[in-house]
Amino acid sequence: MRTLDEEADWMGSLANLGFEVQRHLRKATAGDVTAMSQPVAEEAGDTIYGLDKHVEPVIERVINCWPERFKPLILIAEGMGNDGVLLFGSRNGDARYRVIVDPIDGTRGLMYDKRAAWFLAAVGPNLGADTSLSNTFAAVMVELPTSKQFVADYFVAGAQSATRGYRAQIGGEHPEPLTVRPSMATTIKDGFAQVSNFFPGTKTLAAELMERIALRTLGEVRAGRADVFDDQYVSSGGQFVELMMGHDRFCCDLRPLFYDILDQNLQQKLVRGIECHPYDLAGMLVAKQAGVILTDGFGAELDGPLNVHHGMHWCGYANAALRRSIQPVILEWLCEKGISVPCTR
Repeated sequence: MRTLDEEADWMGSLANLGFEVQRHLRKATAGDVTAMSQPVAEEAGDTIYGLDKHVEPVIERVINCWPERFKPLILIAEGMGNDGVLLFGSRNGDARYRVIVDPIDGTRGLMYDKRAAWFLAAVGPNLGADTSLSNTFAAVMVELPTSKQFVADYFVAGAQSATRGYRAQIGGEHPEPLTVRPSMATTIKDGFAQVSNFFPGTKTLAAELMERIALRTLGEVRAGRADVFDDQYVSSGGQFVELMMGHDRFCCDLRPLFYDILDQNLQQKLVRGIECHPYDLAGMLVAKQAGVILTDGFGAELDGPLNVHHGMHWCGYANAALRRSIQPVILEWLCEKGISVPCTR
């Protein structure tokens, strides 16, 4: 088991890395955003924009300056080439740690100055290719604010410590504690709950599932009423934060399963669109230690390998009562669509 001092050491270093990215982006986005919003590559299962490329040198510079006690280490990060892996220190076999980072989770909102993105990072022991999100023992989430924000939130957590949240000036200066508390509401009535439907291709399935959840948990739609609200935050880290802070009650992202459904219906292998990946869920430990219930789309404990290609499906519930009411609806719907695994659980 890792010591509390080791966890704290890593939480501080990962948070400081996030603050450096935050400072850099504040300067970079102060002028014309046109160049920042241009696609420059297709790497690691996602579109890489100018804004993403802008922070890669910052990540490498800061990690190169980290203390030798952290090295050698393997960095897994979106945008770091097709394999998404960089080694800092000596050869691979000697690496002590694996660090997974999403430098900008929510690029599309931030590059148009619409909504904050998030820097996500977590660290685990180097267990080779078997290293997974559940092995991580320290993690952070740092808000990357829009130009009109003068303060931003950040969260840190360890495997042996509860999530702590802070609101600070840019660069993490003058932090003040935040109350981190998921909603205790036992239904989604009069609250925010959503099935992610960010991009064309799976929107119809996502809407159908959300309609089923609303029908089964709230009943028929009544004239003149809006009993549940939808917020499509195009950032998995942002979705985690909304659950942690009591703003959202339920959220799920089942895009890999939606593509499986479409494969079956078309009876041919289609080109799969953008999915959630492990780096998008690098803040998983932060959310779990805050009390958010995270599962995969089948209701099993959420986990995934520390790489940049694996498609991830997940569900987040603010509390156990919400999980009890919503999870059976999801499993029933998936079974109807021909996804067999949930039917056997």
